Amino acid sequence: MEIFNSIFYFILTIAILITVHEFGHFIAAKLSGMRVDAFAIGFGFRLFGWNKLKGFSFGLLPKEIDLEGNTDYRLCLLPLGGYVKIAGMIDESMDREFLNHEPKPWEFRSKPTGKKLFVISAGVLMNLILAFIIFWSINFFRPIQHIKTTEIGFIPEGSSLMLSGLKQNDKILSLDGNKIQYWDELLQYVYVKKLGEEFTAVVLRDGKEITLNLNSNLLQADRPDGISLLPRQTKVIISEVTPKSPAESAGLKKDDIILSIDNNEIISNKQLVDVIKKNTDRSIDLVYLRNKDTMKTHVTPSSEGKIGILPSLFSDAEIVYEYYGIFGAALQGVKSCYENMVLFFQIIAKVVFGKVEFAKAFGGPIRIAQLAAQSADINLISFINFIALLSLSLAIINILPFPVLDGGHIIIILLEGILQKEIPPKVKIAIQNIGFVILLLFMAFVIYSDIMNF
Repeated sequence: MEIFNSIFYFILTIAILITVHEFGHFIAAKLSGMRVDAFAIGFGFRLFGWNKLKGFSFGLLPKEIDLEGNTDYRLCLLPLGGYVKIAGMIDESMDREFLNHEPKPWEFRSKPTGKKLFVISAGVLMNLILAFIIFWSINFFRPIQHIKTTEIGFIPEGSSLMLSGLKQNDKILSLDGNKIQYWDELLQYVYVKKLGEEFTAVVLRDGKEITLNLNSNLLQADRPDGISLLPRQTKVIISEVTPKSPAESAGLKKDDIILSIDNNEIISNKQLVDVIKKNTDRSIDLVYLRNKDTMKTHVTPSSEGKIGILPSLFSDAEIVYEYYGIFGAALQGVKSCYENMVLFFQIIAKVVFGKVEFAKAFGGPIRIAQLAAQSADINLISFINFIALLSLSLAIINILPFPVLDGGHIIIILLEGILQKEIPPKVKIAIQNIGFVILLLFMAFVIYSDIMNF
């Protein structure tokens, strides 16, 4: 079931991003008086589509059909992108028949440099607008929540967190000299801003301030031990109780909060699992909270080290809400776009200089599918925010000066504008084909990296 969820949310995510991007090219071409022959989601073979002339149809359109400006809206075989086929433009469609006649008034190649640049850059602009609208909407319609704590929760013996130098109950006061008071500030700094780098932290431990030199690689949640940073106020809640299990026999129910086992305070799933596995076939004391009432029971784990519950985590730390009006939310939207764009280039630099592994920084279809499904499982806001971040990434990638991408087209258009003549079509076709092959090879490498890290 999980794999179907991932596939569904991957298709939904890609469909939204590609449709918005290509709509930018489409509407800009229409406004510039250009004929748009096809609006395609995906590349390669046409699976099915619709146009005014033919209606709904499967497969390739007959060669004798001349659309004459009636755009064919189509879905193609490879769902890893899309394109708008603008008459008179050398693009991903590989159509070259228009080169056999003189430029027509409705063709891309007959338009001035300004209109060409407008059409090519419109896709990137639409992705930026989508990201801004999402960030603005989230800030305006939903207050920003900050978990007011910087105290470190459970750290298992021998884990990467312990190797980093942190200890349970440490309260982090500042990072690289910057004071922090919220948990989200801590996560943003450790997992994003300082990804692959070392930094200093001042912590309060047993009433004394201590300075630690930390390595973010030891704090990453995707390390082999699977341990991630959790706040001290983390609680374990029961999401599901298996019928006829030791937990059901002990009277445990869904939404019960596990407080302690054998006088050991429980503040982590990992801690809960470890304690239960160490006490197989032995009755253990379990204290839990139900509807604000503290209760006690005895439970005997099975020989496999299980009691038959599905645990989840939540934090009961103080929540601080930050509200924004229309204009304040707009400013925050612009700020979010800017900060995430800067972060994107910082991560690229870290990958280039070997500070961060490629697989940790970038992902292909499998990684996107996983993250899309995970964000959707959290809530709708999380999923929408994920789409905004991907939309920004798509905008940045597309504006890069590489053949096939929008940035590559922009470079050619600017050169033609400066030279006041068209670059020979054969040269542009060769550049396009080489770029397309390189792009396919890169996509294959990304997919391979996804599979190896799946």
